[in-house]
Amino acid sequence: MAEKKASSKKAATENNETAAKKTTATKKAAVKNVVAINAENIGFKAGDVYQALAAAEKALSIEEIAKAAKISTEETMLGLGWLFKEGKLLSADDNKVVLA
Repeated sequence: MAEKKASSKKAATENNETAAKKTTATKKAAVKNVVAINAENIGFKAGDVYQALAAAEKALSIEEIAKAAKISTEETMLGLGWLFKEGKLLSADDNKVVLA
């Protein structure tokens, strides 16, 4: 009888460990990308945005720029802010942006 209890406790422990591993894996998948907010990083994102607009040679939306530059929309907006401040962008129709 004692052996059955020990083996059932062992099985319960293994099931709990498996459940804990599944929960941990789920939590890792929910982690968002964090954008580093510093002048150097934002400057690089501004360069990515500028290059995407230069390559397109037309007005693009934020989503289109993000896709072309392969960066997130948040990073795109940071780069756009930098470029607007420098006077390198103009607003176009339909919430699109074009190089000045």
